[in-house]
Amino acid sequence: MELEHAYRRGSQVSQSADGTGLSFSPDLTREPTFFTGEIADGLPFRAAMSALHDVVVSDLRFQPKDRTAYKEWAERAHEHDIESFVSHRAELGAKIDSLRKELEPLETELRQLRRPFWDAQQRYFNYLYKKDYDAWFVLDPVITVHPDEVFFECFSQDESSYGRLSVDYEVFRNVGDKSHGTTNVDYSSALHDEFLKIRSYKSTWLEVDPTGFTVETTAEPAYKEVKIELPESWVRGFLQVNSAMVLDAVTFDLHPFDLHAICFLLRRHREIKGPRSLRFQLTPGEPVKVVVEPWNYEIRCARSVYEGDAPQEVRVWGRRRLHVLEKLIPWTRKFQVRLLGTGLPSFWIADLGSSWFTLGLSGWSANDWSRAAHFDLLAPRAEVDEVTAHRVFSGLKETCFESVDALAKRLDLDRSLVLSALQASTQAGRSIFDLNKNVYRLRELTREPLPMEQLRFSNPREEQALALVREEKVTITSVEEREGGGVRLTGRVQRPRGRPANPDITIDGDERMVRAQCDCHHYRNNKLHQGPCDCMLALRLLHARRGGRKER
Repeated sequence: MELEHAYRRGSQVSQSADGTGLSFSPDLTREPTFFTGEIADGLPFRAAMSALHDVVVSDLRFQPKDRTAYKEWAERAHEHDIESFVSHRAELGAKIDSLRKELEPLETELRQLRRPFWDAQQRYFNYLYKKDYDAWFVLDPVITVHPDEVFFECFSQDESSYGRLSVDYEVFRNVGDKSHGTTNVDYSSALHDEFLKIRSYKSTWLEVDPTGFTVETTAEPAYKEVKIELPESWVRGFLQVNSAMVLDAVTFDLHPFDLHAICFLLRRHREIKGPRSLRFQLTPGEPVKVVVEPWNYEIRCARSVYEGDAPQEVRVWGRRRLHVLEKLIPWTRKFQVRLLGTGLPSFWIADLGSSWFTLGLSGWSANDWSRAAHFDLLAPRAEVDEVTAHRVFSGLKETCFESVDALAKRLDLDRSLVLSALQASTQAGRSIFDLNKNVYRLRELTREPLPMEQLRFSNPREEQALALVREEKVTITSVEEREGGGVRLTGRVQRPRGRPANPDITIDGDERMVRAQCDCHHYRNNKLHQGPCDCMLALRLLHARRGGRKER
């Protein structure tokens, strides 16, 4: 998937004795979006932007050792073994040994001649990774200007971490002209280095450059055009993040000192073998307890009391990605933690006063959002016709942000229809759910509509489920109404191969799958860690069709 950006110039930072100016250059191919304001307190903003940068460059995937030299040696040794094996004459063997002795100094000299090249090549790649991060970036960050706030979004290289910085206008003084909308901004590693020079004794101005949309003349410099080949998994992962945000989660507040204790312990110890999880033990009315495996060290968070209704124990992995939040601790009032379940993603929201930093983490570092975090499949699935969907999106576009209840009341539509329409626009990259204020926000990820036919089935199970329904392989055996408008479904699925499966799912009043189990092979091996199986999806789809709806 190829995306094109055009910038009038690179984003810049101007430093002077009494102030710092941050000027972001927006994408000229998108609708004009601009903003100007003076930041009242630059230090928390500096820390938050630095944390956002850490998310962008984050890549905790396993990096294998360079075994080129070993493979060359192994190949030579193999050839030597074959030669020795087929050498049946003593004098031929002696001649081979003589030639080998002559070749050894030549091979040694060849390795010495190649060594400067190998060393220079390794130094070059190290330089790129440490100094020129732009060579490793996939997509420039996205900035959105809304009537109540400005927010930045980014995604990590390994597709396992999502970062969002939202800044209320209370943070700014002398707010100038602004135009609401979403655009990509040119964000280089050099710009990040300039961020670190922000000081409390100097004023700091943030500007999304409005002059970037003037018409080019012969006297002006040419646009900076960028073409990016974007992997589908990156786009799909970005969309999956927001689908996970709307799901029910175990929620509690964590004091900044308690998060510091967790990060401090992780920095003091390096595990050699697993398990490498954080085990949260939550008891209503008692402090949060965190057990750090594999050492089973217990951290009692005396300042953080769990206020839930029932005891919980949740394990999360990929914990070293939490170091991104360390630099925010001095300015954070509290961290709100949202855990979707054991082995499932988590969200960590730093309350910085009038700004918030949201860190979304997949189940573990090697488990990116696009491959195994198919949360759009668990999200609301009520069918909405195109006219209603367009009406809901147009209504959201009028205000830029609004809660589901307020939008449903204003448009005089059923809440479930509005919720499903908003979720569909979220999956299409046209809106986002704000965890801080519990509202949906307009945010079009790309200038052109995303190829949803190409991205429609985020994994083969959803396509298989649709085929099972169309071939009439699914039967609903019982429907049990639940309080609050929910329903429990049990059914029988005749699979193409093997014995029939018996899915059992529960859907709440908001059309979310809150409990599910099955006796098929996929569920027995993976539970819900890789999303629901095709049997569950087929049962749910058939129930929707029986209710008078059509599949998408």
